[in-house]
Amino acid sequence: MRLSLFSDYSLRVLMFAALKGEAFSLSEVAEAYSISRHHLVKVVNYLAKLGYLETRRGRGGGISLGMPAEEIRIGMVVRRTEDSPIIVECFDPQHNTCPINGSCRLKGALAQAVNAFYETLDRHTLSDLVAGNAGAGMKKQLLPKD
Repeated sequence: MRLSLFSDYSLRVLMFAALKGEAFSLSEVAEAYSISRHHLVKVVNYLAKLGYLETRRGRGGGISLGMPAEEIRIGMVVRRTEDSPIIVECFDPQHNTCPINGSCRLKGALAQAVNAFYETLDRHTLSDLVAGNAGAGMKKQLLPKD
């Protein structure tokens, strides 16, 4: 399974926010990850709409986490930023032309695998991703020294 760039960027922005711990600008994230501001605008707006981020305009504004990192489940973020995963044709009822669809067990096995993927991600929070040595290493790489 492969995540979309939108999901990838969403997770990166959330990790940046958790590491930063204070308001930041879109330009800071774009520079840290070498990602186009244009793409990040869409990501940040969507994450703000979902309540994961808070955005404020004007002086003293910026982007910050909209809820505690301990409450942000990675599985839910990925579910909300990915279209439903169409791993094989038979997962898409509108375009399914597979002649063995009614008797094939592959669809069930793949559905179990997708569920296991999300269940594994559900066990992790944003806080888990940026805690300890891993978080310290990312912070050193991403955030400019104050």
